[in-house]
Amino acid sequence: MARNTFWVFLGQGARLVIQGAYFVVIARVLGVNNYGSFVGAVALVAILSPFATLGFGNLLVKNVSRDRAAFAESWGNTLLMTAVSGSILLALVMALARFVLPASIPAQLVFAVAISDLFAARLTDAAGQAFQSVEQVRWMANIIVFLSVVRFIAALVVAFVWKHPTALQWGYFYCGSSLIPAAASIILVSRRLGMPRINLAKIFGEMTEGFYFSTGLSAQTIYNDLDKAMLARYSTLDATGLYAAAYRIIDVSYTPVRSLLYAASPGFFRAGQSGIEGSVAYMKRLLPKGLIYSVLILVGLQLIAPFVPRILGQEYARSEEALRWLAVLPLIRTVHSFYSDALTGAGYQGVRMVLQVFVAVFNIVINLWVIPAYSWRGAVYSSLASDALLAIIVFAASTIICRMEPKRSMASMESS
Repeated sequence: MARNTFWVFLGQGARLVIQGAYFVVIARVLGVNNYGSFVGAVALVAILSPFATLGFGNLLVKNVSRDRAAFAESWGNTLLMTAVSGSILLALVMALARFVLPASIPAQLVFAVAISDLFAARLTDAAGQAFQSVEQVRWMANIIVFLSVVRFIAALVVAFVWKHPTALQWGYFYCGSSLIPAAASIILVSRRLGMPRINLAKIFGEMTEGFYFSTGLSAQTIYNDLDKAMLARYSTLDATGLYAAAYRIIDVSYTPVRSLLYAASPGFFRAGQSGIEGSVAYMKRLLPKGLIYSVLILVGLQLIAPFVPRILGQEYARSEEALRWLAVLPLIRTVHSFYSDALTGAGYQGVRMVLQVFVAVFNIVINLWVIPAYSWRGAVYSSLASDALLAIIVFAASTIICRMEPKRSMASMESS
C-alpha cells in the first residue's frame, strides 16, 4: 500500500506541478472570458463523460483485483463499451449544448472537448485502471504524467503562436493533446498486460453494475462541475472563469488524498468480499491519514489565497475570496470519499449511486436558486452544502448497513 500510494502520489504530484503550470499559462493567455467559455463546455461534457465507459473501467479494477485471469476480457469489453457509448454520448452532448450553454460558446468548441473527454480521456483513464487492477501503479503514474506533459506542451504552443488565442483555438489543441496519450496508453497496456478479448455475454451480464458505477460518477460530476456550466448560462463568463480558477486550485490540493484512494481501490474490493464490516475496517485504517492532510491543506489554502491574483492576473482578484470559502472542501470530500469507497468495495455500489444521485438533484435545485441570485458566491454555497450533505448520508448509510448485514447473514443461516 505504501509503495503503491507513493507511485500514485509521485505521478499525481508530477501532474500537479505540470498542470499547475499549464493552468497558469492557459488562464493568462485566454483571459477570464475565454477561459469561462472553455470551462463551460468542459463542464457540460463532464456530466456525461462517466457514461462513456458505462462503468466498465471500474468493473475492470474489481474483476481483475479478485481474479487476474479476467484481464483480457475485462480490458476488451472496456474498450468496446467506450467506443459504442462514447459515440452515442457525442450526439447527445451536441444536442444539449444548444439549450444548456450560451450562444457565445461555439459548437466546434463543444465538439472538440467532447472528442477529448468522451473518447480520448476515458481511454487513457481505462489504461490507468488496467495497471491499477494488477497493482502496477508505477505505469499508471507514467500515463498520468505523459498526459500532463503533452497537454502542457500544447498550452505552450498555443501561447507562442497566438498572443490572444480564442477558446476554440485552445479547444483544438486540447483535443489533440488528449488523443496522443490515449493511443499510446492503449498500446502500452496491450503489450505489457495482454491483448484485449471481447466477451459479449459478459458485457450484458455486467451492464447493470456498470450502470451503477457510471451513474454514480455522473452524479459526482454534476455536484462537482454543473455549477460551472450553470454559471456560464445564468451569470457571466467572468464569474465562471474566476470561480473555476479557485475550484481548480482545490482540485489540485486534493491530489495526495486522491492518490491514496487510487492505491487503495483494489484493497477495498478484496476487503469487501467478506462484507461491509471488512471494507469499513480497511477504510478506518486509512481515513485518519486523509483527514490530517485535509486539515493541513485547509490552513495552507487560507495562507496562499492572497497570492492567487499575482499568479493568474488581477482579473482573477475575486478568486481569492472564492478560494477561502472552498478551502474546507477537501476535508468534507475526504470523509465522503472514503466511506463511499467502503460501500463500493462491499458490493453496495447501487446504494452509493442512489445517494450520489440524490445529492446531484439537490445540487441542481439549489443552483437554480442561488446562482441567479448570488452568481459565483451562490456556486460556492451550493458546493459546500452538497458535499456536506453527501458526507452525512454516506456515513449514515454505511453505519446502518453495518448493523443490518450481520442480521441478514444470521437470518439466512437459520433459514437454511
